[in-house]
Amino acid sequence: MNIPNILTVIRFFLVPAFGYCLYNEQFIAAVVLFVVACITDMLDGMIARKYNLITSFGKLADPLADKLMQLTALTILSIQEIIPLPVLIIVLAKEIFMILGSILLYKKVNFVVQANWYGKMTTVIFSLAIVMTIVLKSGNLINTYTNILIDIFVLIAVFSTLFSFFMYSMEFRKITNDKIN
Repeated sequence: MNIPNILTVIRFFLVPAFGYCLYNEQFIAAVVLFVVACITDMLDGMIARKYNLITSFGKLADPLADKLMQLTALTILSIQEIIPLPVLIIVLAKEIFMILGSILLYKKVNFVVQANWYGKMTTVIFSLAIVMTIVLKSGNLINTYTNILIDIFVLIAVFSTLFSFFMYSMEFRKITNDKIN
């Protein structure tokens, strides 16, 4: 196992620790764990590309670790009624469709889906929205203004998710049409 894959595995271990801290309103620890996960995500990608250490495991596990962290955050923030439940449902539905589409592409045309710029952009935007939401919540400053800020951050992240889903759908259609025809 190479360094980028080890960093990805570390992120998998950070997910339950982050979830525990966030659920128990240990906001500073939750933000630190989330930021550490984001840093390891950036590092594993940079190292893998720079030293040509890209593996099939990394292609699959890296985005899975990101999605588990984000879905854990969104689930807990929904349970705590900080973000609306439809946000979680939209993101979860997108991820389920992405997984099913990826499996279908792999089985039908032996194609492994990789992250594109719009998927990476969405990850960054959602990560910022999650961190900002936790930071605003951690100060116990939840009032009309902070609720509006949280809503704006989350809304931008949801639009980014929908854009990303649209772009991946177009790519899925193109790949299946090219490979089948």
